[in-house]
Amino acid sequence: MPTYVYRDPVTGDTRELFHRMSESPVVVNEATGNRMERVISGGAGFIFKGDGFYSTDYRSANYKSGEKADAPAPAPGSDSTASSGCSGGDGCGACAAA
Repeated sequence: MPTYVYRDPVTGDTRELFHRMSESPVVVNEATGNRMERVISGGAGFIFKGDGFYSTDYRSANYKSGEKADAPAPAPGSDSTASSGCSGGDGCGACAAA
């Protein structure tokens, strides 16, 4: 659930509340009886580094080298048309470009 910050426009009192986005945003200051306004806050600080932001983008060098070693080697004599499922004459475009 998100955290919202509310401020009393008369007294300036603030408070933080946790509630669902679907709940009513009407909040009353118990001390004064005034309706409090929601304040736009900065939210959480996200820092995105590099090309992406997936957990796999920051794998260690040992993990990456082990991943390459575990990858299956291509079969001898295979070519790109055989691996793409091309029969050679059906006009798929792969043969036309070659």
